[in-house]
Amino acid sequence: MSLSEPLIHSDPEILGGTPVFVGTRVPVQTFLEYLEHGHPLDEFLDHFPSVRREQAVAVLELAKEMLLARASAA
Repeated sequence: MSLSEPLIHSDPEILGGTPVFVGTRVPVQTFLEYLEHGHPLDEFLDHFPSVRREQAVAVLELAKEMLLARASAA
């Protein structure tokens, strides 16, 4: 999955506009909270099978790029 493909979608008709993984109803915030609380990626994927591993990894890559870009601009 390339970072140029849409990873996150927000639609007022899906969970009131909460950002979700494209093609799912799984909030990206839920994914980040799983990781924040020390749960492994595989556990998240087991609990939310509509999210593909490639999607989750791509979201992490995007977050990394954004953080590094912000740090470079500071």
